[in-house]
Amino acid sequence: MTTPYTIESAQSIFPSTQIANVVPDTIAAFDQLNAEDQLALIWFAYTEMGKTITVAALGAANMILAQGILELIKQMPPEAQTQVMYDLANRADTPICRSYASFTMNIKLGFWYQLGEWMEQGIVAPIPPGYLLSDKAQEVLKSIQAADAGQQITILRNTVISMGFDPNAPGSYKKVEDPIVAPTEIASRTQVKIEGVTNSTVLDYINNMNANDFEAASNLFTAEGALQPPFQRPIIGKQAILAYMREECRDLKMIPERGVVETPEEGYTPIKVTGTVQSPWFGASVGMNIAWRFVLDPQGKIFFVAIDLLASPKELLNLVRK
Repeated sequence: MTTPYTIESAQSIFPSTQIANVVPDTIAAFDQLNAEDQLALIWFAYTEMGKTITVAALGAANMILAQGILELIKQMPPEAQTQVMYDLANRADTPICRSYASFTMNIKLGFWYQLGEWMEQGIVAPIPPGYLLSDKAQEVLKSIQAADAGQQITILRNTVISMGFDPNAPGSYKKVEDPIVAPTEIASRTQVKIEGVTNSTVLDYINNMNANDFEAASNLFTAEGALQPPFQRPIIGKQAILAYMREECRDLKMIPERGVVETPEEGYTPIKVTGTVQSPWFGASVGMNIAWRFVLDPQGKIFFVAIDLLASPKELLNLVRK
């Protein structure tokens, strides 16, 4: 049977959704900076964010996997500490950069959080007092400051994710994996309600994700279904989706608010849901404004879902498809 959708065409559903283009634009501008400006910008943004956003310390990451490297850096003379950070920003081929590139997102965030703490305490070489950002770096900092809190943490998350030496390069270290987290017990799980949406697949997807039950969440997809994270290409196939969820989605709290179900086309149903997502790194004080754009197949399985970081809080009310 022919289907009205391909993965490519499904990406275009609900085209009126306004995503936060400030995020990829700012990250692209950051990538054009030299290593010194990149490190200074991370430091300035870290200290600025500390005034308005509470970071949930290191409990969000299994830092045992990075502790050896952090302790090694801690014992280095200041010049060597600075060189390590330059190497990470420059994606140099060093043992530390290879190890770093093998870390999961949460470990990388924890790594820089710890370095930031030590820089503030004077244990690790800080940015030189009075350091002046270049004009281009100043523009990037202004873009970060102008973004809302959820967009800021997404930008800063992505600035450190791609540092280190390419893990796919020949001879690089095997990808580190966090221990698989046990799903929340059934009796302790919360059940979301979404204004305008009662579809059981959508509700089950959100509830399973909130319970860290990634096996159950990935099983809601068709065999070749796809999940498209914010500003990324679609991840296709249940096993790839499961691997992504285990690495990137641990302990997220999804809070859907409202949605709309469109008329099915040849049995395929487009559904859009908007709400917020809280990260374990920043707690309940910061919510990222999110849209989930689903296409369900005639059997109620997820053929495609895109997760979008929205341009503004008012976009939470934008449920129009055309």
